[in-house]
Amino acid sequence: MYPIIDAHVHLDLYEPAMLEKLLQSCDLYRIQGLLTVSMNAESCLRNLRLKRQLPHAVFPAFGYHPEQAPPAEEDMENLFEWMDRHRDEMVAIGEIGLPYYMRKAAENRGEHFNDEPYLLLLERFVQLAVRLDKPVVLHAVYEDAERVCDLLEKQGAEKAHFHWFKGSGKTMARMMKRGYYVSVTPDVVYKPEIQAVVRAYPLELLMVETDGPWPFRGVFEGQTTHPRMIRESIRQISMLKGMPEQEAAMVLFENTRRFYNLPL
Repeated sequence: MYPIIDAHVHLDLYEPAMLEKLLQSCDLYRIQGLLTVSMNAESCLRNLRLKRQLPHAVFPAFGYHPEQAPPAEEDMENLFEWMDRHRDEMVAIGEIGLPYYMRKAAENRGEHFNDEPYLLLLERFVQLAVRLDKPVVLHAVYEDAERVCDLLEKQGAEKAHFHWFKGSGKTMARMMKRGYYVSVTPDVVYKPEIQAVVRAYPLELLMVETDGPWPFRGVFEGQTTHPRMIRESIRQISMLKGMPEQEAAMVLFENTRRFYNLPL
């Protein structure tokens, strides 16, 4: 059984009993790494505790998820200061990005949505990542990905991971040229849109994730999201790429290990 790294999961959002089961099952399913991303300051603290509980398998990213109201200035300053102090315990800065779904919901209600505060916050996070020499984990889909690419290039940020990516061929071509990585969730098994991303994007710039505990449909209907589902993703990716599953799995594993500089 080949090893797996879940390149994007919210471990701190699982119910405690389910989280304990998940962590205890890692060896059984050869899950060697869990990249747990953070939602806010409290989430960062929880993920840090998980890292200290299971340092050989849990690798946290610290940040502030964009699909929520921007933090107060004092809270944001405290978070930046805390992240700087804990720089050696995080493998990346994230989850950060732009509030695509919040903005679309507001527009559908006929409301104006000001995303300038989110752009300014994202710029500060990217600047911090460049200063600390850390990758960024990005929530940036469709047209937002173009704006994020502009910002990354402006700040000289080279290590970028666009999680659960959806976007145009033009945007993907730009991202490929810059060497940015994308990851796909288990919905690659049943969603043509995600399968198209896998067909277009080089395997050497792909990763696999669950975004758990987010639930999935298809063969995963009714199941609690678990990193073992990534095996179905890898099987689908190998078919889309026309190569043996084991070979695809090892490329995906090495991509993630190398990108995040994981001691695996």
